[in-house]
Amino acid sequence: MLDILFEDEHLVVIDKPAGLLVHRTRQAFGENENALIQLRNQLDHWVAPVHRLDRATSGCLLFAKNEEVLPKLQGMFMERKIQKTYCCIVRGIPMEKEGLIDHPLTSERSGKLQEAQSKYKVLAETEQPFNSTGRYPTSRYSLLEIELLTGRTHQIRRHLAHIRHYILGDRKHGDNKQNHYFETHFGLEHLLLHAWQLRFAHPTSGNIISIYCTPPPHFQHIVEKLGWNLA
Repeated sequence: MLDILFEDEHLVVIDKPAGLLVHRTRQAFGENENALIQLRNQLDHWVAPVHRLDRATSGCLLFAKNEEVLPKLQGMFMERKIQKTYCCIVRGIPMEKEGLIDHPLTSERSGKLQEAQSKYKVLAETEQPFNSTGRYPTSRYSLLEIELLTGRTHQIRRHLAHIRHYILGDRKHGDNKQNHYFETHFGLEHLLLHAWQLRFAHPTSGNIISIYCTPPPHFQHIVEKLGWNLA
């Protein structure tokens, strides 16, 4: 059963588990398990996803509960009126503790270059007394908060790879040596990227909705191993 973080007559926000598709896709043809079907069955009500999360990403996922509010919510995303905040654990420590990654990305569908912007903030950092890559006697990591200003496919993962602060557990855009070390020594099996906050004005009442989603156990396990505390 999906964990519901917020629900009223117009919308519902769930905590999407890592590894679960948002909806059926061509890339995962034949797979029937997805958040859309599960939520429809759970609520016994029509719902439609307003935005997407990568399959590997956990956290806040917003659905409309009627066809009237769906285009309003989609428009709010397009106009950047819905604030999406993520957290992730990356290799290394950025020199600037806060910054903007303004780096266009090629669309994985059309091949066209698209504007892409992500804001980041270092929440915690550490230097650990183990060698995860074979190059240095210690290894450094950061816990980052990321705010998306645009919504491109794999944007956070690609932007952080661009500045060489790869997300742990990212098999497509990450550092395979880091991934292997954390799999072997800490049992890491998932991408350490989590959509932990949504904030927006309700499309009908105008009330501010602010939703926080606690990172999942596999994320908190690595947080503890690196000596941090998310409380």
